[in-house]
Amino acid sequence: MQISKLTGAVRACLLGCALLGCAQPAYAAARAEAASTALSSNWAGYVAQPSAAAAVPFTGVSGTWTVPSVTCVSARASYSAAWVGLGGYREAAGSLEQVGVDADCSRGARASYASWYELLPAAPVALALEIHPGDLLSASVTERAHRVTLRLRDLTSSERFSTTRRVRRIDLSSAEWIVEAPSECTGSGSGRCSTLALSDFGSVAFASASATAHGHTGAISDPVWSTTALELRQSPLSRAGVRARAGAQQVFATPTESAPGNGSFAVGWRAEAPPLGEPRAPAPPALSSANG
Repeated sequence: MQISKLTGAVRACLLGCALLGCAQPAYAAARAEAASTALSSNWAGYVAQPSAAAAVPFTGVSGTWTVPSVTCVSARASYSAAWVGLGGYREAAGSLEQVGVDADCSRGARASYASWYELLPAAPVALALEIHPGDLLSASVTERAHRVTLRLRDLTSSERFSTTRRVRRIDLSSAEWIVEAPSECTGSGSGRCSTLALSDFGSVAFASASATAHGHTGAISDPVWSTTALELRQSPLSRAGVRARAGAQQVFATPTESAPGNGSFAVGWRAEAPPLGEPRAPAPPALSSANG
């Protein structure tokens, strides 16, 4: 997701774009820690991709989660988004289909919550569905013949949203369950964007996380596809590559291990003092088929 500085609209940010820098040297590049774990500057959670033995596209993704109650700090705006989606993970991805909610903080330490969907590269759509901290949500994205159906249900209030849109440009190469640090863009394109401070959302617990490919539906750990866990790390460095203000902390959003069979996991927020020593430039991406 991106927050447009010009329009105030919330828009999606492709993972590959953010990890490659989007022409912004300040973006933290990704590097793989292990075969199933990677670091990201803006995504935390899980990504599923077809295995080499069954390279078929995804046609559905779904999951439930509870809207977190963000902790706001005076004089510091921060942002977070939780969503499920299809596509957007590959380095060359140009589209992403997603539905989710925001939990943000203003500089006046006021929390706000909103719901939305987006079919990148089209503009985002804000929903009238009201969201409150503690609400249990159910969301899904499905595709058939370039027709994408997006659903978001508030199981606490019984309110719901559903729409089907025909999409010419579509990416079905991955399925995601993500908590994201959105980006701010100063122009109409994604080439002038920077990742925003991640809100202290505490923890977001996902459940019933599943994907569908070639008629088969399974949980995150299903052997039909390969899964990558993403840990978000926000550097306390400024855009110029120098250390940020005194007291600035490094922020993490880390997923727990996905429970076999039921697709449940949690993403937890934490902050800690940055390591001592001179700041270093981000390492180049280490993943070959996708940047995590």
